[in-house]
Amino acid sequence: MVKILVVDDEADLEILIKQKFRKRIREGEMEFSFALNGRIALEMLEENPDIDLILSDINMPEMDGLTLLSKVKEKHSLLKTVIISAYGDMENIRTAMNLGAFDFITKPVDFRDLEITLEKTIQYRNQIKSTLKALRENNILKMYVDETVLNFMGNKELESSLMENEVIEASVAFIDLVAFTKISENEEPNIVVGLLNDYFDLMVKEIIEEQGSVDKFIGDAVMAVFQGENHFSRALRASLAIRSKINEMPVFSEENNFKPQVSIGINSGEMVSGNIGSKSLKRLDYTVIGDAVNVAARLQTAAKPGEILVLEKNAAPHMTEFSFREIGEIKMKNKTHPVKVLDVVSSIA
Repeated sequence: MVKILVVDDEADLEILIKQKFRKRIREGEMEFSFALNGRIALEMLEENPDIDLILSDINMPEMDGLTLLSKVKEKHSLLKTVIISAYGDMENIRTAMNLGAFDFITKPVDFRDLEITLEKTIQYRNQIKSTLKALRENNILKMYVDETVLNFMGNKELESSLMENEVIEASVAFIDLVAFTKISENEEPNIVVGLLNDYFDLMVKEIIEEQGSVDKFIGDAVMAVFQGENHFSRALRASLAIRSKINEMPVFSEENNFKPQVSIGINSGEMVSGNIGSKSLKRLDYTVIGDAVNVAARLQTAAKPGEILVLEKNAAPHMTEFSFREIGEIKMKNKTHPVKVLDVVSSIA
């Protein structure tokens, strides 16, 4: 139902409108309210914020249509107004249009013209509502979906193309909050969630600072992907910053003796990027997969609190940028030979 406020000091107009639109009023398509001047109209708008549009005369006692328009523009910027006035009052009509009136019709009222004008105004109002709804939904979506995913979806013209993937060269970091389960076991769920979100927010800021993207949150861990130029160096810098910031945080609970720390695994190499999931279920996860990703996850599992583990072969080209501590060889699941691992100590600057 469209709600229309008619503002005019001529009582006969109310009778005519109710008569001309009686069918649409009866069928629940339109609902009309009436005010004799701008002051009363403003009071009615405060009481009925769901009014869709205003149909207003210009010349009225107490508060004229031009003053009403200016007030509406201040407090109800999305509300559209159609002006009704005598043809000889064109100067005031022009002023009204400059004040934000959507359209105008002249007296004596041609009700066919009025109906067309109302339909046009309603259609425009609905478009504005639809656009605002889409913007709100998009802003909410951005809270749940990484911008990389939104850009990926936006570049796909057909739904079927969402299942396409590509091979990329990138670096992946798995960042885990060490022993966070202690908190989960002993604190209220709302405290646990709030604290975890604070830690995640700190991590994400550093990831974004180095132009990385959050692939997913996995329990109390974050998976981040770095693509493009110097992706491995950027992954190292982000991880060092995260470790430093986490180490600066105070002990959360003396009772649980929980001091936040992270263990991090980073690996670089070729991986497949795209949507993984079920078309039938219509559930997809935009992610990266491959051996390089698996190795990063296993490096994180092997890392002790405060360690950032990388493969020696990946660290070798970056010895002038970062300092490393040798850990030695470790055996990885499904790997024939042990791999040599280093701990990232600091950035050399």
